[in-house]
Amino acid sequence: MPVTDFLERNAQMYPHEVALVELNPEQKDTRRKSWKESELIEPTRFEPYRREITWSVFNEKANRFANMLISRGVKKGDKVAILMYNSLEWLPIYFGVLKSGAIAVPFNFRYDADEILYCVTLAEVDILVFGPEFIGRIETHADKISKNTLLIYEGDGCPSFAESYRELVANCSSSRPDVTITDDDFGAIYFSSGTTGFPKAILHKHQSLTQAAEMEQKHHSTSREDTFLCIPPLYHTGAKFHWMGSLVAGSKAILLKGTSPDTILSAISNERCTIVWLLVPWAQDILDALDRGDLKKDNYVLSQWRLMHIGAQPVPPSLIKRWKEYFPNHDYDTNYGLSESTGPGCVHLGVENIHKVGAIGVPGYRWQCKIVDEEKNVVKQGEVGELAVKGPGVMTCYYNDEKATSEVLDSEGWLYTGDMARQDEEGFYYLVDRKKDVIVSGGENIYPVQIEDFLRKCDKIKDAAVIGLPDRRLGEITAAIIEIKDGMTCTKEEIEEFCTDLPRYKRPKTIIFETIPRNATGKIEKPKLRKKYGADNLVAKENEVE
Repeated sequence: MPVTDFLERNAQMYPHEVALVELNPEQKDTRRKSWKESELIEPTRFEPYRREITWSVFNEKANRFANMLISRGVKKGDKVAILMYNSLEWLPIYFGVLKSGAIAVPFNFRYDADEILYCVTLAEVDILVFGPEFIGRIETHADKISKNTLLIYEGDGCPSFAESYRELVANCSSSRPDVTITDDDFGAIYFSSGTTGFPKAILHKHQSLTQAAEMEQKHHSTSREDTFLCIPPLYHTGAKFHWMGSLVAGSKAILLKGTSPDTILSAISNERCTIVWLLVPWAQDILDALDRGDLKKDNYVLSQWRLMHIGAQPVPPSLIKRWKEYFPNHDYDTNYGLSESTGPGCVHLGVENIHKVGAIGVPGYRWQCKIVDEEKNVVKQGEVGELAVKGPGVMTCYYNDEKATSEVLDSEGWLYTGDMARQDEEGFYYLVDRKKDVIVSGGENIYPVQIEDFLRKCDKIKDAAVIGLPDRRLGEITAAIIEIKDGMTCTKEEIEEFCTDLPRYKRPKTIIFETIPRNATGKIEKPKLRKKYGADNLVAKENEVE
């Protein structure tokens, strides 16, 4: 059954119960800019501190948008893109697209004007819905985009090159549209993270969306009594499909704006959140604030918080060890996945396996996994190879890119992830590194994630990234970019001394003190680091920092 049926069910069974809460504790001034970007219109309102909608209202909003799309000629196979920050409007618009039979195409809100145009063109987008924060970027290519794409604006002060979402849906029916959706219909296009260049468009059927939703509810035993805290952007498969566990369970979720430690803990306390998905940097910030005494656990109501889980990137075992010291009663879980597998969960640790921290887990609900060599032969247990996954959440293809599809998806449905992994004797999988990130130095394969995990055990290190730099003699050498904890000092010599416990060939040959760039889902943006710290740029950053 399509995920839209879960929304219909919740609206019928729990019509007056709260489905979504939008929370903005920082009370940011939301003075809007006009479409001429340089003109600032005086504020007419402030962002509400807290807004909420019931399941009934959620469903009605989705139906109104779906019926509006249909009235404008939208049909199955058409593409409707969403470029908005998290808000109470985001998910009803997304579900409205699905209910109309069209394909939902969420856009990364960090895209610049050229990337927006690129993705609109690549995915052949028919309609683009965007929010006020993106007026300037849309305006840059509005003439090109609007030739084949209807622009719909959600917000105050609609620019002249778009139509108003609020006006369009105002008089539309709130009844369920007369469209039959099956698991075999195309449901969504998600874009790869873009950390290796311009993103690819990943096409999924409705079957993938339902699989991800049901799997999330099963993996974390989400019940009607749970409240899920959602902080990452909804355009990302991780945030959306972790939330869909709440959709399947019919329980409440909080959309939080803000990532400071106090903001997160206050939201958990005030909204009585029970399940929280954190990215590694946010978890580290919370622990650092507790270590410094900036936050006191006793100032918050946290006893109801039962599960903390992390995904989107490798999780340092040292972080979880620290976490359990502060929160000994928490269940912990991690999920591995990629947009090509409908986000997180194709490999899943499981709350019962916290003794295997460091592993990404075992095959998730309805998934299969294997590790293969360059010829796609299964390697011996314990050996490193490429992780491949197979299940009902695998993408159909890279849209309009047969060559790229054939490189990662075989005729039997196996998806080759590009991630290097190994399996231990108990069947647990461990992520070693990205295939493209492996450093070959003097004939030795060096896996940056292993060195990064080691470096993060240092009390002074907040974050670390390891990349390969060109070397005439060895081919590549390892460079460690290190971010020091606030208020601490560290020298190159201290890091070198700390690394003496590593095998000599794994020790970083270059040490750079710098902030680690991460994308919206917490992944280290290594292409940026490689570009910034090329062979000609290794200069003054290697000295002592204050």
